Amino acid sequence: MVWITGASSGIGEAITYALDNKNCKLIISSRDVATLNKVRDNCIHKNNIRVLPMDLSEFDKMDQVVNEAYTFFDKIDILINNAGVSQRSLIVYTEFDVYKKLMDINYLGTLALTKALLPHFIKNKKGHFVTVTSIMGKFGSPYRSGYCGAKHALHGFFDVLRMEHEKDGIDVTLICPGFVQTNVAKNALTADGSKQVKDDDATQNGLPVSIFSRKMIRAIEHKKFEAYIGRGELKGIYMKRFFPKLLHKLVLRSQVR
Repeated sequence: MVWITGASSGIGEAITYALDNKNCKLIISSRDVATLNKVRDNCIHKNNIRVLPMDLSEFDKMDQVVNEAYTFFDKIDILINNAGVSQRSLIVYTEFDVYKKLMDINYLGTLALTKALLPHFIKNKKGHFVTVTSIMGKFGSPYRSGYCGAKHALHGFFDVLRMEHEKDGIDVTLICPGFVQTNVAKNALTADGSKQVKDDDATQNGLPVSIFSRKMIRAIEHKKFEAYIGRGELKGIYMKRFFPKLLHKLVLRSQVR
């Protein structure tokens, strides 16, 4: 049984369809109940899918949400932490509340849900946390400071969770997308917290979400520690490690915004 957050669009929606094709039992979550119902209706095995609305910024409700999830099925094998929001604004102009929202949703909300589910995984001596971060969790890029910060934080937290709970039969996989053809740019927060609305070339020319979802499922099945999924932009991960100054210059010269 797989629980997917951020399932109403983009990567989460694509993963829902891909796992439905494998006849998996699913719980799909986001804030948008109407859209979640449409996603479920688009699936082949509708009877295997339950809709569970939730808001990651409501930290104190996560125990309640997890308890509700367990009323649908007798177990949860995998949690896919996919929900999140991006950013497109320069640091000097970005309001502090925007940074707080990025951390609340992308980091603290994911942490709160994971913490609420963790005791159940420990009790069962089995469980798999799959968290969608970004290549921006491995190196930075202008206009994405808060988003990068939150994604870097996810890597730190889940690396430690893996170390502390390997003994309990718990696996952790970090999925690091490059550019993928979703609405992530349109929904990205700008300096005042409003949505960017418009798309960008890098996202439009990114990996098709159907191809991404197949690669992501393979990484989950192989229980990889980390999986980098994208195109040429993935080179930045290795350049950050071995040639950080060169990467700095290349990113500044790029037209990615």
